[in-house]
Amino acid sequence: MINKQNMPREEGLDHSLSLMREGYMYILNRRRSFHSDVFETRLLGKKAICMGGKEAAKVFYDTEKFQRKGAAPNRAIQTLFGQNGVQALDGQAHQHRKEMFMSIMSPDELSRLSSLTKKQWEVAIANWEQMDELIFYEETKEILCRIACEWAGVPMKEDEMKNLTKNLGAMFESAGAVGPSHWLGRNARNDVEKWMGELIEKVRQGTVKPPENTALHRFSWHRDLDGNLLDSATAAVEVINILRPIVAIAIFINFVALALHHYPEEREKLQSGDAKYAQMFIQEVRRFYPFFPFVIARVKTDFSWNGYQIEEDTLTLLDLYGTNHDPEIWDNPDVFNPARFANWEGSPFSFIPQGGGDYMMGHRCAGEWVTIEIMKVCLDFLVNQMDYEVPAQDLSYSLVSMPSIPHSQVVIKNVR
Repeated sequence: MINKQNMPREEGLDHSLSLMREGYMYILNRRRSFHSDVFETRLLGKKAICMGGKEAAKVFYDTEKFQRKGAAPNRAIQTLFGQNGVQALDGQAHQHRKEMFMSIMSPDELSRLSSLTKKQWEVAIANWEQMDELIFYEETKEILCRIACEWAGVPMKEDEMKNLTKNLGAMFESAGAVGPSHWLGRNARNDVEKWMGELIEKVRQGTVKPPENTALHRFSWHRDLDGNLLDSATAAVEVINILRPIVAIAIFINFVALALHHYPEEREKLQSGDAKYAQMFIQEVRRFYPFFPFVIARVKTDFSWNGYQIEEDTLTLLDLYGTNHDPEIWDNPDVFNPARFANWEGSPFSFIPQGGGDYMMGHRCAGEWVTIEIMKVCLDFLVNQMDYEVPAQDLSYSLVSMPSIPHSQVVIKNVR
């Protein structure tokens, strides 16, 4: 066994500022310089391990070795995740809560989601035809907020939709921010959690009656392993854990529009209506473009991996973006090429845009199926059911900003 001191280590007192300066590339840059898929550093004043690649993902999602409890920094809890959500649970409690989420991912519910998405796109296009130009990112966030609320059984008044869209967007847009942007996200979460908690109480009192197959109904009446209803604050967090990620799909959809613009030959292939190629294109968008940079856990118990001794309670970051751009996994990873998925048999540890591992037993994102279903519909509308122009603008995107969004937020005009 190699002594733990032999693990590649970044010298210095703290590298939190480097992580913020380098964003998505922070872990990958050091993996390349150290020629190692694991290295030690210091973040937020404490020792941390960063790892990436297929084998690293396998060990990271081993529930005997890693846990999520106590891993996420408070600023992420206060903006992105909320208190006591499924992301922070482990063991049987996590599995039981995850089953609650997976119960609404049935084929019938995903089909209903697809129908709702089509309906909202048709309404949006009719509105866009009356506009000279529009900011696609902002418009898609509102479309997705409408879809999320209807699918989840959350009743919304028309004059409240824009404010809810803004607040849900602020939660994920502020996750890596500091200063006023961070506080905007924190205040947005507080407002939405308060409103959602009151809504759940109304469901339990019988004054609001969402359909039984929806998230609002099922989460309001979900019981924990002891047979108790979730407290209304926790149930509110979990309903928001349906709404917020659906709105965040706007990031992927904007990258779909960007890919269609930058690779016009792909649009021609997609116009054939080949469902398999559309799926390949969507998966390549999810692999190629940045979404979330990494996920966080803590070491559950001492263990040895690749000759290194990993100590209990060490903060550990798994490189999502870098794993999806790992040349050991992907040929020419920095080239956009949907054809790479033609015969791809898949692995829950090599392709991890929204996390890895098993859906039911592990921490892989329960909303991944939702993401793909919505992206399929949006891609079809962009390619086959609408025409539009993309005027000159700054379509570049930063690998420092987390999450990354094209600088112009994709302006389009003359929709018809």
